[in-house]
Amino acid sequence: AESEDELYEVVDITDYARRHRWWSRVFGSSTGPIAEKYSVTTQIMMGGVTGWCAGYLFQKVGKVAATAVGGGFLLLQIANHSGYVQVDWKKVKKDVNKAKKHLKKKANKAAPEFNSFIEESNTMALPMLPGNSVNRNLGKEKFHKSQHFDYCNGVSMLVGAEKPGIGGEALPGQSARRNCSLLPRGEGSAAPSWVAFDKQVLCFDAYFQESVAQSREETYRVRKCKIYFYLEDDTIQVVEPELKNSGLPQGTLIHRHRIPLPAPNDDQFYNLHHFNIDQEIVLYSRTFVITDCDAFTCNFLRKVGVRVRPPAATPTDPYSKLRQELEESMKPLRPYERLDTLKQFLDHDRNVLRFYCFWDDTQSMFGDPRELLLHYFLADDTIEIREVIYPNSGRDAVPKFLKRGKLPKHSPIPKRQPGEITNHTVLNVFGPMGQGGRYILDSLKTGAVQEEFYKDCDLTIGGVVNVWGRRVIVCDCDDFTKEYYRSKYGIEDFTPVQFKAPSPTKVARQVPPYTGFGSEEDSLCSCQGLLPKPPQKDFRKLMEKDRQGLESNVLRFMGKMQSDSPVNKERTFIISFYLSDDTITMFESTQRNSGMIGGKFLERSRVKKPGQELFKSEMSEYYKAQDLYVGATLIINNQPFQLVECDEYTLNYMEQHSEEFPMANIGTILSKLKSIPDEKHKEIKQFLALSDPSNTGFIPYESFRSLLADAHAGLSEHETMTLARSYAAREQAEPDVGIMLAIAQDHLRRKHFESFSDMLRAFTHEDRDRTGHLSTKEAQVICKAFRLPLAGDLLRALLQKFENESGRIDYHAFLSGINWRENPSPPLLPDDAL
Repeated sequence: AESEDELYEVVDITDYARRHRWWSRVFGSSTGPIAEKYSVTTQIMMGGVTGWCAGYLFQKVGKVAATAVGGGFLLLQIANHSGYVQVDWKKVKKDVNKAKKHLKKKANKAAPEFNSFIEESNTMALPMLPGNSVNRNLGKEKFHKSQHFDYCNGVSMLVGAEKPGIGGEALPGQSARRNCSLLPRGEGSAAPSWVAFDKQVLCFDAYFQESVAQSREETYRVRKCKIYFYLEDDTIQVVEPELKNSGLPQGTLIHRHRIPLPAPNDDQFYNLHHFNIDQEIVLYSRTFVITDCDAFTCNFLRKVGVRVRPPAATPTDPYSKLRQELEESMKPLRPYERLDTLKQFLDHDRNVLRFYCFWDDTQSMFGDPRELLLHYFLADDTIEIREVIYPNSGRDAVPKFLKRGKLPKHSPIPKRQPGEITNHTVLNVFGPMGQGGRYILDSLKTGAVQEEFYKDCDLTIGGVVNVWGRRVIVCDCDDFTKEYYRSKYGIEDFTPVQFKAPSPTKVARQVPPYTGFGSEEDSLCSCQGLLPKPPQKDFRKLMEKDRQGLESNVLRFMGKMQSDSPVNKERTFIISFYLSDDTITMFESTQRNSGMIGGKFLERSRVKKPGQELFKSEMSEYYKAQDLYVGATLIINNQPFQLVECDEYTLNYMEQHSEEFPMANIGTILSKLKSIPDEKHKEIKQFLALSDPSNTGFIPYESFRSLLADAHAGLSEHETMTLARSYAAREQAEPDVGIMLAIAQDHLRRKHFESFSDMLRAFTHEDRDRTGHLSTKEAQVICKAFRLPLAGDLLRALLQKFENESGRIDYHAFLSGINWRENPSPPLLPDDAL
């Protein structure tokens, strides 16, 4: 870029010829303006004639010249617009700016009446020609008149003389006020300051002096503080670190906010450029001196162009220095020895060794053997002993046998004088004993009184512990203690010491026989205490085996009455066994023309097994879930019932819990089949060959059942069914389309759905090619749009039945099948099911 001083220079040749003599010597003395050789009258006449001739000449030639110049400019603009000629407007602007600066420089020396003309010429950056003038209001949206009151960063303030012009634009000679610190142009990101400088704070070390009145020790006080400058919004916070026993309200001196400058610039705020090391700033009439800053602050200030000064020294506070000297004078020149017990506490806190001990106190009067629990605390090597007191032993339950503390090995110990036993020992260097002598610490502890206490290494099984003169034998310990000694000392032998006599055999309590009043459980509870309590139920079994959603936990069997009467033989009963409380209910199925009224046959209750005495001391046995299986015989109220069938849930439950039901355990059944003698193997092979002549590998269930019955393997009917279900080839039958359509029509009839014609128009609209077929997804969308009241599984199965080879739905056949008005299906029978 060229320098601003490079301007155009205009040379006045007349003046130049007068001031330089070499001009006359070279060009002669006759050179110069011709008019200077004549008188004033002659010069006026010559000027008038020359002016009239020039005017006449320009009148004749001016029209042609103006037309040529104007046409040339017009053609130049057309050529520029069409792309034939390119004008370097940057160079034009550059030349115009040079001329403008030259005019401004000359305008300072010109007469005042020419200043207005020069200012108008300065506003033109381009020649005022068609296409070069710019409308300054283009793109402008604000045309309001500015007020004297305004908000600056959320603070209401008086603008005054700095009020901007129309639309908030700055007036000539007016500079925009800075709201916050700005980086140099071309540096930093385009993000706003609250994003670019988020969580970035400048930290300065500072101090201020505070005068202290009415004090003899100090006249002023130097208080150190931290000044935090938040870059995101130019807020400032001043914090003074708290000193111990200072007696001053320390902490946050100035809360975070924008701080105004001192008067008369109190309408502006502190920004980044007001801070530097070794500089004073005034915050609310208190002068702070910045002495240093952290590394981040120093680097940031250097990057933005601030020349950071070297750190400055902080003056010493006289009172703080006096306090420090007093504290140092109170400290001993040689500190005491430190006994570090924190590591042992942290490593073994809440770790306690437990020993089972025995103390034989039979030699004393009214003494007897005592059982004790010795607790050794690894955190501080202390011992606590508790006595085991059994119920009805005749002894008072004291809290502790021995209070927690260190247990000396040699006890009872002699009494010591106060101060005789200390943690530290001293040696007299010189001087008298007592006051006035000089002493030093004895690191070897030559005169110390040594006492031995029990440690963990002294406690072993079979060992004797001296508990203040009482011989306590360590007999056993718990598992944690064994693992501790095994890992630390490598001890493996933990054979306990027998100190207890074998406990006598507990005499069984005789229970009186059942009286016949109430249940047997009630009678037993009345014999177990003075206050009879109701018998307790198995609540855990009740919660586990109670009904949970679709899991009923009820086993259902079909039974028939075993009787010689032909009428009773045909009677069928539904026997339900509840797993939650082992109760049984029976319902008789109603049969036409049988003469028997169906309904509830047995109330829900537990059923006793037959062959038990009524009045006895033992509890009666009741039927359990394992006693019920297909082929079993139940005797209920002296009437035998044979279980001939069960439902699918019962079979699945017994097979899933085969460890509880041996009749459904396939392993037990196969072990019984292995007991078939070898003579029967040939007969079984011949029977299988006759039952399966095509050699398909499958035989009917009836043939399989008769084979197992003739083999005499000892299998019940339920075991035969379990074996057949385990090796059965399950074939899922295809659902009948007629039954599916009948069920769908029944649902639509109940919901009064009749929008079949509308559905046909919707299907036809989606069928662009008029093929009569649509994809399955499109058909489901239309059915969902019309809210067809069919279950999702049923609708998908119906659509699958009307698919062709390419997977598209024949919607005419589908609508015709579900239309219960025009094509009603035959009614459903009670035995029809999907």
